[in-house]
Amino acid sequence: MNTYDARGKDPLFITVIYGLLIVSLLCILVPFVYVTASSFATEHEILSRGFFFFPKEWTVEAYGYLLTNQNFTQSFKNAVVITFFGTLINITLTSLMAYGLSKSWLKGRRVLNFMVLFTMIFAGGMIPTYLVIKELGLINSYWALYLNTAIAPFNLIVMRSFFQNIPSELEEAARIDGCSELRLFWRIVLPLSMPAIVTFTLFYAVFNWNTYFFAILFLNDSADWPLQVYLRQMLIETASSMEADSGGFHYTPAVKMAAVIITALPLLVVYPFLQKYFNKGMLLGSVKG
Repeated sequence: MNTYDARGKDPLFITVIYGLLIVSLLCILVPFVYVTASSFATEHEILSRGFFFFPKEWTVEAYGYLLTNQNFTQSFKNAVVITFFGTLINITLTSLMAYGLSKSWLKGRRVLNFMVLFTMIFAGGMIPTYLVIKELGLINSYWALYLNTAIAPFNLIVMRSFFQNIPSELEEAARIDGCSELRLFWRIVLPLSMPAIVTFTLFYAVFNWNTYFFAILFLNDSADWPLQVYLRQMLIETASSMEADSGGFHYTPAVKMAAVIITALPLLVVYPFLQKYFNKGMLLGSVKG
């Protein structure tokens, strides 16, 4: 039999929820604090103490060491370029197509919606995708990354539903005042859709920043690799020892931890500024399918 408090809530249910939240928080926080602390520790302390949250001797040698590694800084620049232009292409194409599909007067709308839904359920596969990119001559080009993931079907469907919630009377009033379709989209629809635009911009930015599989598949030149691929080389290929890479750099445990922190830092800095849009953007437009 359920017992409720004066506020009409079940204390046992609330306790379980808070317990799960605390466990989830610890699962995220403990590894992050350990990696952060290890990145500021000396190599001798990491090897001697093993697991700790606070280094006895703080040092930034690992971060300074990474900044002198041209391979690391180049991969960081590559990741910034891929994230900026990839996200710009993603959000532009997604918002334009979603706006078009949100209009009931668009001819062939049902067929296009079916094609979008079909690609969300069934993918082409790795080998057909690679052959298409190769025939287009996009191997070793960032366009292989941009075009291959230009529009995410799920994001497109949610954004289309968001646009459908905008009152049609508002758009009709703008047309009566002489507003063209493109100007209506730019001056009326986009400002009203900022929560959805910012939310999916964040989704696309995270995806592009963490791009890994397609970069390995389509980019053969290590000079073009983004940060995640370079991080993989650093963490996996030198996991069992402190061997030097081809450039003569020694990846100590502290350097590896510092690389992980630098990789995660940009998104950690950006997310708090977008959080107010994130919650609203995820809720609006999620009712209709």
